[in-house]
Amino acid sequence: MKNTNSHYLYGRRAVIEALNAGREIEKIFVQYGASGDAIEEIRMKARQKNIACAIADKMKFNDMERRIPLERGSAQGVIALTAMIDYVELFDLLDGSMAKTANPLIIALDEITDPHNVGAIARSAECAGATGMILTIEHTSPITPATFKSAAGAMEFLPICKVDSLLVAIRNSKAAGFSVLGTDGMADTLYTEPGLFEGPTILIIGSEGKGIRPAIRKECTKLIRIPMHGNVESLNASAAAAIIMFERAKQSE
Repeated sequence: MKNTNSHYLYGRRAVIEALNAGREIEKIFVQYGASGDAIEEIRMKARQKNIACAIADKMKFNDMERRIPLERGSAQGVIALTAMIDYVELFDLLDGSMAKTANPLIIALDEITDPHNVGAIARSAECAGATGMILTIEHTSPITPATFKSAAGAMEFLPICKVDSLLVAIRNSKAAGFSVLGTDGMADTLYTEPGLFEGPTILIIGSEGKGIRPAIRKECTKLIRIPMHGNVESLNASAAAAIIMFERAKQSE
């Protein structure tokens, strides 16, 4: 089991030194109201390196300090989450997936911001035989200790790619021969349609509230839905993902 607390850096100088050294950082959290030359330097270097830098209100930041755990205020208003996994490049993921099987399945997450959901989806993906997962820097939760715990070890085996733009990644995937399925509660096609998962496939899972973004939706080869029979309009994103992934596994038997 990884020591997840070792993946937090805190303190202004420590974070600046990590950025200067080229250490891979998932995300930087800056406490609301924190200011000064060091804070501005951190923000500037984060922009240069395309690292997400989020403002955390005082309550959230104090909670992060407590969970690490740190004495309140010892982080000096800055906490950085360093990479917990080794990411793969998109084209390596696509090529590697196609080398494994004639019907590879890669899961792409669009605005899934709950770290527990990301971890649960990764766990289901690995168990269902998916060949990888695509995350985005800005529109998906970073891999946090909570994500890693929810994944229950799946991230040790599931190749994961992080991209700047999901739209570009999807277009590149289509050019490489992948079809793209998107989840949509109003779609005409059911997720159980025979032959739906034949050939290389990208399955996009959108957020529970907004679903897949319109620009991503337009790139989908087909939109699919899980029929709902109760009063609640939609499933939790990780539950929906698991249902579809295991249907694909069933069709592949």
